[in-house]
Amino acid sequence: MSSDRKWTGVNSLSCCRTMDGVNEVGEVKVSRLQMEGENEDKTPPEHKCPALCDSLHGSVHDKENSPMMRAVLCSQVCKLYRFQTEDHRWLLVREQLSETPLSFSLPKQLLSALIHEHANRVQEVKELGDLSPHWDGLRHDVINHCNHLIGCYQETLAELDKLSASSCFKSSSSKSDRHLQFVPTNLHSQRMEVTSPDSTGVWYEVITFGAPADHHQAFKHGGLKKLLSKHTNHRDSSVSYSQDESSRARELLASVAQLQPLVFGLAEELLSVSLELNVARLQQVLDGLTQQTEQFVHALKDELVKSALMAIHHQCRANCNSSHVHSNGLLCENSPVSQDGQPPLGHQDVARWDAEYDEEEWDRAWANVAKILNCIVVMVDRLQGREERPPELTSAELQESTGDTNSHNTASPSRSSSSASSWQEQLLPLVVTLRDCVREAVVKARAAMTFVILQGAVAPTVGRGPVQIVQRRHAVFSQALSALVCGFMLKLYGGLEDPDFLQQLLSVGVLAQFESLLSTYGDEVGMLEDMDVGVADLSKVVFTVTEAKTEQQDDLLPTLSGTWGSFVVKVPLPPETFRSLPQELKEGRLIRVLPVLFNIGINQQQSLAERYVCRKANGVRLTSCKSAKDRTAMSVTLEQCVLLRERHTLCQQHFSSALDCMRRDGCRMENVQKNVGNRKFAFSSVQLLTFPKLYRPPDGSYG
Repeated sequence: MSSDRKWTGVNSLSCCRTMDGVNEVGEVKVSRLQMEGENEDKTPPEHKCPALCDSLHGSVHDKENSPMMRAVLCSQVCKLYRFQTEDHRWLLVREQLSETPLSFSLPKQLLSALIHEHANRVQEVKELGDLSPHWDGLRHDVINHCNHLIGCYQETLAELDKLSASSCFKSSSSKSDRHLQFVPTNLHSQRMEVTSPDSTGVWYEVITFGAPADHHQAFKHGGLKKLLSKHTNHRDSSVSYSQDESSRARELLASVAQLQPLVFGLAEELLSVSLELNVARLQQVLDGLTQQTEQFVHALKDELVKSALMAIHHQCRANCNSSHVHSNGLLCENSPVSQDGQPPLGHQDVARWDAEYDEEEWDRAWANVAKILNCIVVMVDRLQGREERPPELTSAELQESTGDTNSHNTASPSRSSSSASSWQEQLLPLVVTLRDCVREAVVKARAAMTFVILQGAVAPTVGRGPVQIVQRRHAVFSQALSALVCGFMLKLYGGLEDPDFLQQLLSVGVLAQFESLLSTYGDEVGMLEDMDVGVADLSKVVFTVTEAKTEQQDDLLPTLSGTWGSFVVKVPLPPETFRSLPQELKEGRLIRVLPVLFNIGINQQQSLAERYVCRKANGVRLTSCKSAKDRTAMSVTLEQCVLLRERHTLCQQHFSSALDCMRRDGCRMENVQKNVGNRKFAFSSVQLLTFPKLYRPPDGSYG
């Protein structure tokens, strides 16, 4: 300690820990530190930094070293300062910069989820069976797209797995590394604790990281916003379906595949049993046929089938003037038959849809199945002597339902015959008609559901553009997601005892304010375009709080699940902490994310723009520039000093010296050293001439 300091009175006992904050190596008695002349109107010389000590590794607070905090923060570096207030008292300020294991763990989880999602999509379209050449070509496009991404992501994941399990940091010099494409650049938590005569332990935090952008692919053709705009303008319009609708389509296909042979088998058995003149056995088979056919009709009544048939019709009408394949894979002309004499799946009805399409055609298709079943029930009742009225379906209606003009299939049976052969003869035309109606309904349903599944697979794959664009979007999202999760967890931990904050999470979600310090000049335009899309994609992410199995650090790590566009991040809390939460959060209530992006360009091309409302809304603050070491350092230190002045009455005449002190000797200089190996901000004198004064580093700290 320097000669102008003295110790008076023991106040607390804290433990010393290793650099990773895990192992205890001793204890330190912390006393109140009183400066000589603290009650006098003396201030430190302007050229002297008022830091109490150069640096501290690891936290001196037990709460800061809790398993929860170690799950989100690591490799902490601290700086301590004292600053004078307007009433000549003193502020004790602790500045803490921390890496986070989420820099690597979240990208690895995202890669695994994307690999799983695309593998499932390949399996889904493969299970569609034989398709027409046009739909089969669309399926191959989807499979090739998915397999390319799967191969790239498996290679990237393997490379990340080779890194040490303790890897928490990607330096700015590695931002173009292909295998680190999904990892955020220079991601840190910057936290400031302020202790004043009127308050203790007030925390402020901001997440700093390099702007989420794909430096590996670079920006020769612009960023995501420009690339996606070009792709959208040149893409044929097509219908897309949600993951839920695709799941319903697969379920319906499975139901139809299971029920059709059951209906056909029971119909044949009904004819066979009719020869036995066994009333009980005939009724038993009829009951089975009725049950299976009713299930079949119920499955077909899904509105998704009707809407898909209409979508096929509209696209076919739009494309029928040309003979080439369009984005929906349909061709509005007569299709060749396959070797078995039947048109391939997807073309049985398309050839007729270039004419006028009746919106009620599908309703009639499944309704005819129900009508024919009713006729069979009535006929069996008549044959058993329980009914004397004729079938309800007329010969004309039977012909209309099947398109069959052969009158022998629909002729009214004799009502007087009671022989076994007569029973079968009277049931035969109805059973044949039932099979025809079922077959026609199956053909339409399979065509519709195939369309839904293929379009549902196209939208998140080839529909989003070439694989390079999709991969770029995934990588940018990964970087932004890692930073968001880190910020959310810290915000949650800090607000666990704040009922208003917890209620805010339930009612509106969490605000995530991204501050960009990029310019609109050169490559940084492309970076900003990447960041714009990446931040917007976070709106489809939700959080939920879960109960951890134990208080071990590994059990407190967040986990990612879901598919693209619907990811869920589960944040575990220790059992005791979890039990104190509101009931709705304990029941798994989803917490929405409201991401916003403000761009404040700071370089010789642009000037300062106003910013301030995130903290008042209990939101997550995130700040980025190209690599989060130079402009970000100026922004974060300015924000800290403004907070000290406005909320803790930092003396105005010492504002500039405090700002210079944090920039010259604070945590941000340590960050520069870690990234580039020297202690100089990467600014030139000419560049700084156009910077706002409050964004200029002190002399000797740049070059």
